[in-house]
Amino acid sequence: MKAILALEDGSVFHGQGFGARAFACGEVCFNTSMTGYQEILTDPSYKGQIVTMTYPLIGNYGVNELDVESWRPHAAGFVIRELSPVVSNWRADFTLAEYLEKNGIPGIQGIDTRALTKKLRVRGALNGFISTEDISEKEAVKRAKEFVFVGVDYVKEVTHKKAFRWDEKDEQSAAFDLVRGNKIADAKHFHKSLPKADIPIVAFDYGMKYNILRRLRQYGFATHVLPATASAQDALKLKPAGIFLSNGPGDPAALDYIVREVKTLVDSGTPIFGICLGHQILGQAFGGKTFKLKFGHRGGNQPVKDLETGKVEITSQNHGFAVDSKSLSKEISVDRINLNDQTVEGMRHKTKPIFCVQYHPEASPGPHDSTSLFAEFRKLIELRG
Repeated sequence: MKAILALEDGSVFHGQGFGARAFACGEVCFNTSMTGYQEILTDPSYKGQIVTMTYPLIGNYGVNELDVESWRPHAAGFVIRELSPVVSNWRADFTLAEYLEKNGIPGIQGIDTRALTKKLRVRGALNGFISTEDISEKEAVKRAKEFVFVGVDYVKEVTHKKAFRWDEKDEQSAAFDLVRGNKIADAKHFHKSLPKADIPIVAFDYGMKYNILRRLRQYGFATHVLPATASAQDALKLKPAGIFLSNGPGDPAALDYIVREVKTLVDSGTPIFGICLGHQILGQAFGGKTFKLKFGHRGGNQPVKDLETGKVEITSQNHGFAVDSKSLSKEISVDRINLNDQTVEGMRHKTKPIFCVQYHPEASPGPHDSTSLFAEFRKLIELRG
């Protein structure tokens, strides 16, 4: 099966297709993670994007039904150097090609992903068109040029439509444990015990990854998830001890209706913790503005410096926009920056119990340097009594 990837600048890449016989438009971006392609594909933050993996061999451990990060894969297309011909992990339920085919997502392999990544780093993120169906280069480039990413609200497409309570029976949140010694157990379902869920919170789902919900439960939160379209009053009438604002896709400047409700939550005095898109929404609620990064931060090796302690965390990130530090009010402290480009990675309100980070402390797979932020959120709530 032949495949084509065309960019809005006229560049065309030919390769072998895998996955679904389909086509799609999207913003072409790259991710530097060595593993985690299943989590990347199912991360709602990749809605409207064609993802390029910089690691050369992808698919060697297949895909399983347990490690998904949302209710379906959201990436528009998948670009890799080489698809592994062998799936060797005993937890696998599908090959990567089978999984993409099942979900209608086209993939292309055999192209020079180094050349593509270099182009994106120099030119910046480019809109693209991917197809495993017959199409001319001219038509493919035309469709890439016609695609619009900035200014589009993708959050409404990925959020759960109805509110729900996460894992009330404690069946989905416990961390995996290793089977040691002479223990006899099904390691696929062998988990650590969970603490009591004694702090009720509300989490706004802007495209939330399931591992965030797992982490919240592991730190003793009983989480009531609301769709992105829910109002501040919908959340406050549940009398939560805290509010969590999730990650999500697309341009934060297109989400005025969410920013308006978050402003009300900020004024309520309820403790708030936001990550990724939630961080950008809080930045706007604080009176700030966001801007588009040249090619974004995507991967499991982004260095972030805590300006209060001097500590450097290696973090997992996936975002193409950032908060403009110069636009923030004096009530807001920027307490973390990205060491690669000095963009804002963390903010804290100076008088209210609110903090947020641009990266993913729940990373799975990925570095666990920032997992303690969930404990910090819990402590913030406990201090308020």
